[in-house]
Amino acid sequence: MLAITTETPRIDCLAALDALASRRTDQIVVNTMVTAREWPAYSRNEDLDLPFIGCMGKASSLGLGIALGRPERQVLVFDGDGSLLMNLGSLVTIAAARPKNLVLIVFENGVYEITGGQPVPGQGQFSFAALARGSGLERVYEFDALEPFVAHLEEILSGPGPTFVCLKVAEVGRRSPKPGRVMGEAARRVREVLAGT
Repeated sequence: MLAITTETPRIDCLAALDALASRRTDQIVVNTMVTAREWPAYSRNEDLDLPFIGCMGKASSLGLGIALGRPERQVLVFDGDGSLLMNLGSLVTIAAARPKNLVLIVFENGVYEITGGQPVPGQGQFSFAALARGSGLERVYEFDALEPFVAHLEEILSGPGPTFVCLKVAEVGRRSPKPGRVMGEAARRVREVLAGT
C-alpha cells in the first residue's frame, strides 16, 4: 500500500478529474455522485462514459461486472465515499474476482455532497485504504495531495488490477450540474461502441 499524506490535506476534486481525463485513453468510466455530474466537463470520450445516477452504492459492483465481461478493456470507477460505504462488500467481491482491468477510485470528501452535505458516518474513524487491504486488495493507494497522485497516475493506470485508490478531496462547494445524458442512453452508447471493437 502506498499512502502519501501532507500537512495540508485535501485534493481539489476537479483538478483530480482533469488529471484523470488527460491520461485517459479508451477506458470505460463508470462514475457516480459528484463525479457523475462533473466528469462530462473533462471527459474526452463521452461514448465510453457511464454515469450511474440514482444508484448510490452500486458503482463498484457495476464496474466489476463490466470489467469481468470485457477483460480486454480497462474500467475506471469513480465512486463517492458515502456511496462505497453503502456497499463495502463489493471490495471483498472485487478482491476475490481479481479483475486485472479494474481501477476503483474513491473520492473521499467526508460528506454526502449531492444530498446536502450531511457527514458520512464514521468520518475520521476509519481508513478506506485499510478497508481495501483488509478485503484482500493488494494494489492500494491513498493520496491527500494532487502532485503525488499525478506523479503515480501512470503507475496506477498501467499496473495489473484490481487497483484501489482513495483520493481525499475537498468538497466541490457548488451545486454540480446534472449529467447531460441519462443513464439508459449512456449505457446504450457504451454498448454500441464496445460492439464495434
